[in-house]
Amino acid sequence: MADLSGPTTAPVRHQRPLSPHLQIYTPMLTMMMSIAHRITGVALYVGTLLLAWFLIALASGPDSFATVAWFMDSILGKLVLLGFTWALFHHLLGGLRHFLWDSGWGMDHPQREWLAQGTLIGGIVLTVLVWAAAFALR
Repeated sequence: MADLSGPTTAPVRHQRPLSPHLQIYTPMLTMMMSIAHRITGVALYVGTLLLAWFLIALASGPDSFATVAWFMDSILGKLVLLGFTWALFHHLLGGLRHFLWDSGWGMDHPQREWLAQGTLIGGIVLTVLVWAAAFALR
């Protein structure tokens, strides 16, 4: 067996490149959308707990429902619901973007950026439309 640590060659482990890390990468929109997709996935778990709280309170009677309705009608409750709505749409559109990538479409440079921009703008637009409709129906 040959000795790779001789005077003419460095040991094999020193020839291997270091793994890239976040300080090396330049932040790109697709990278930020990937991070946001993971964050919105976690936010959807929290939103599901809010939905469960609402449904349990609805089944528990008027006093429990009044508590949930009071919280959801407060400024904090509306901000939480607004964030949940955005997380839902952003995560949905991010999933569709990944589905398109998995099918082999949209991996080239301009399409990749368009899909990332569409995810960002589409999530915001859909959230505004839903909230505008909700306030119009009130």
